Amino acid sequence: MSEKGAVGSWSTGLCDCFSDCGNCCLTLCCPCVSFGRIAEIVDQGTTSCCVHGTLFCLLGGFTYFAGIYTCLYRTKIRRQYGIEGHQCTDFLSSCFCSHCAICQEHRELQARGFRVSAGWEGNVQMQTSGVTAAPAVEGGMSR
Repeated sequence: MSEKGAVGSWSTGLCDCFSDCGNCCLTLCCPCVSFGRIAEIVDQGTTSCCVHGTLFCLLGGFTYFAGIYTCLYRTKIRRQYGIEGHQCTDFLSSCFCSHCAICQEHRELQARGFRVSAGWEGNVQMQTSGVTAAPAVEGGMSR
């Protein structure tokens, strides 16, 4: 069963973790960093990676609360990009396969053109890097 308006699928599978070993190792050792980076991009920089990572760590001390938190962002990614799925599968993968789910979300953002490690601001700067200075005014400025 899929959500209304969904037209696509994830660019990689849930268990394709080893297609990006750097991301896999980071997520295995520090899932709070991986998740924080993803959430910052999904929220378009309204909250920093550090805030999301800290919340992930704080919630991680309680049963499945971190999974619920990451589930919210998995659902946001699916809705933003029209990926098939359901909140129930988002919840199950986020709670019981959290590392694989975070890796898949990272790969999805990469497939969509983001450099996840650069954060939101870094990605915005990369997109606008062609504009380095204001255009020159012929004859200079005068009053």
